[in-house]
Amino acid sequence: MSSERADRARERYARAAHAMQSGVAMEQSRGGQDGTPKHLRTGVNSMAVTDAALAKLLIERGIFTEEEYCEAIADEMEAEVRRYEERLSQAIGAKITLV
Repeated sequence: MSSERADRARERYARAAHAMQSGVAMEQSRGGQDGTPKHLRTGVNSMAVTDAALAKLLIERGIFTEEEYCEAIADEMEAEVRRYEERLSQAIGAKITLV
């Protein structure tokens, strides 16, 4: 099931996820330690599966719509980008804009 509204939210999420990924890479290039690749991959996969299962159940039960879910995760990914921009801007001493 897809709608124009959900598609726009998915596009927003993808743009924000890319920007957040740029922030992670920048922090790592400055010496940040986020763990081993296996540790990170396991955590990411586990969270993705949990999130998908929870969203599926709540959508099926009519708690919220797919469109509302897509918009909410896009909102939160954009907030995560802002957090990375703030931390990196403070660390570097210059305004950072992640895209």
